Amino acid sequence: MTHNLSFTLPFNTHNCQLPTIDYYVIGIPNNPHFILSDEVKKIVKEHHVFSGGKRHYELIKEKLPINHQWIEITKEMPLLFDQYKKINKPIIVFASGDPLFYGFANTIKKNHPNATIKVYPSFNSLQLLCQKKTIPYQNIVNTSIHGRSWKELDIALINQSSLIGVLTDHIKTPSIIAQRMLDYNFNNYEMIIGEALEAENEKITTLSLIEATKKTFDVLNCLLLIKKEEKQKKFGIRDIEFIGLENRPNMITKMPIRLISLSQLDLHNKKTFWDIGFCTGSVSIETKTQFPHLNSIAFEKREECSTIFDINTKKHSTPGITKIIGDFFEIDLSTLPVPDSVFIGGHGNKLEELILLIDQYLLLNGRIVINAVKKESKECFIKSVKNLNYDLLEPIEITIDTHNPITILTAKKKRNE
Repeated sequence: MTHNLSFTLPFNTHNCQLPTIDYYVIGIPNNPHFILSDEVKKIVKEHHVFSGGKRHYELIKEKLPINHQWIEITKEMPLLFDQYKKINKPIIVFASGDPLFYGFANTIKKNHPNATIKVYPSFNSLQLLCQKKTIPYQNIVNTSIHGRSWKELDIALINQSSLIGVLTDHIKTPSIIAQRMLDYNFNNYEMIIGEALEAENEKITTLSLIEATKKTFDVLNCLLLIKKEEKQKKFGIRDIEFIGLENRPNMITKMPIRLISLSQLDLHNKKTFWDIGFCTGSVSIETKTQFPHLNSIAFEKREECSTIFDINTKKHSTPGITKIIGDFFEIDLSTLPVPDSVFIGGHGNKLEELILLIDQYLLLNGRIVINAVKKESKECFIKSVKNLNYDLLEPIEITIDTHNPITILTAKKKRNE
């Protein structure tokens, strides 16, 4: 049975007149025998224009007025909302579960922001799955990869969340998800798959990740990931734990330098990180481990580093880093998310030109960090950022073992006066 609870957004409190409702969004379960609440029955009876997907129509059509108009929801949202806006009367939209949970109410708010919406939610699929398995879900981390990127799920896995809910789609299926988790060494989770929940062919299965990779599932599915054992999350990955370039063991940003560099970038408060000259990927991997929310993009000119990067990201459970192989000066940077933090791991003796290029994209208050060994690199960096009116933070000099001293330089972009 659907809930009697309802929510109206937005509501004008400056007068007592009730707002005109543009959309009634009614969440329904996947059960063909569900019963509408009395309030929803009244709304359905008093209106003429209805909308939803094909599956929703099959579930609801017997409950609609005889002379109704049905607008099918397709993927072409601009065309759909053009059609909606031409109708000068309320539209009743049927959606799955809770329309405010990755649902169609959010789509309305995005495409018709001034509309007034009244929502009648049902349980969402992840709530249903937890209820059917009697799993307390007050601490669940909900994620969706339904028509979306892997980012939300990656963050939850890197954070080693104990209970993760996942909304899937026909491409990112449970078997694909399980294989990706195994590839990135997240093998400490168990998977519960709910198929066609509330329907007559409902099925709930608990599987290991290996078992899940070998099965196919109903297209209507969602899943829970339950952590079965703790995995140590390191603050600082030892250098020897990275696969490196053959016969070049020193071609890596050493762990203490790496951690200080990340602290200088102020990554807690940043959104997009560029790692220029990633080599082994150690800086990008450390960044993703400590700050999984970041949109991380790693650049490298040498082709041989590509495979090394892939091996290291999988070994250290850091999916979601965008890898770009090629000359940084020849890449169309305008197609990429603009950075607010940049680490320069290599510059090919073109440091001044590199900083000028970075400056074209770096956001205001963004930071650039470089580890300078040579005096010439240090002087060039300081001169270049001062010419751009950047703030130069206090340099940090550090020596590790018998290696040459390294100066960690940090520049912050400020508004030109």
